[in-house]
Amino acid sequence: MAVVVQAEAGPAPEVPGPSSRGSGGSGTGGYVLRKILGSLASLFFVTVLNFFMFRVIAADPVKNLTRNRNISVAAQALERKRLGLDQNIWHQFLTYLGGLPHGYLGVSFKYGKPVTSVIGSAIWPTLLLVGTSTILATIIGLWIGIRAGWNRDSKFDRISTGVTLTLYSMPEFWLGMLMILVFALGWGPIPGIFPTSGLIDPNLSYGSIQGMLNVAWHLVLPVTTLTLVYLADYSLIMRATLLDETTEDYILTARAKGLRDAVIRQRHAVPNALLPTFTLLILSLGFVVGGAITVETVFSIPGLGLLSYTAIQGPDYPLLEGVFLLFTAAVIVANLIADLCYPLLDPRVRRT
Repeated sequence: MAVVVQAEAGPAPEVPGPSSRGSGGSGTGGYVLRKILGSLASLFFVTVLNFFMFRVIAADPVKNLTRNRNISVAAQALERKRLGLDQNIWHQFLTYLGGLPHGYLGVSFKYGKPVTSVIGSAIWPTLLLVGTSTILATIIGLWIGIRAGWNRDSKFDRISTGVTLTLYSMPEFWLGMLMILVFALGWGPIPGIFPTSGLIDPNLSYGSIQGMLNVAWHLVLPVTTLTLVYLADYSLIMRATLLDETTEDYILTARAKGLRDAVIRQRHAVPNALLPTFTLLILSLGFVVGGAITVETVFSIPGLGLLSYTAIQGPDYPLLEGVFLLFTAAVIVANLIADLCYPLLDPRVRRT
């Protein structure tokens, strides 16, 4: 009788096991492969967009490079040929793609040097500025977010949330100009003791102890500006995530067992709340390479941000393409690292 019922009901559904999940491409290997292929596709799309995006700029690089000079039309045509701008757009694009596998990004119109060389000299000021700001913002922001989220509606929570929301909505360049006005030029009883711009005094070298201290002195205001703006992200996200964790059943169970609040917070709530913040941190590391264009411009820091601003004024097509390709590639790689690390931190991702 049981055999007849089973025949009428049809075959029993097959329960997928670990081997069938892996062979179907939905296991860890399939997850990693999808993420890598998606990142490569994004990088290729950005590479193509990166080339054509700057060609729509109305400004003529040759006219900008030869402004205020009495140069004939024939001389401008020779200059355009020297820069490779006399070729049609598709020929320029194929030349651009052909140089990428060899690490060749062209020659800068303004500096007359390979783009990789120009970018290489501007990377370390950006890493020093934005990297220091990111580290400080992460430490301070997480501390504020944890304390505010765990002590909801406390005096500290209300004050810190109001301050971080204000900082989050504040433009970076405006805050930087305010820093210069108050602490570099002096305002009222506050003396102007910090440099207004630059990374080091002209009469000092980077390799000397005095030069390193001078660089640190020049970085006080721009690092403070970026730290104040960046820490708002970490603080607000950490606070919101921790508030969600406090309503979970495992928190109520831990409290019912008699565990102290400090133990529940440090061993259970904070580690789970750190998952979204970890993603933000990894993505922020990608933006470290991109720098902060407005802050570097306001403080005249010779990094990638100021280099981007200078290239846009040209427009210096090869330099713009190289800088923005570096920016986007850094973010894509950081996003890929976050995607690959997330299954290690959250086992639930492995089942998707």
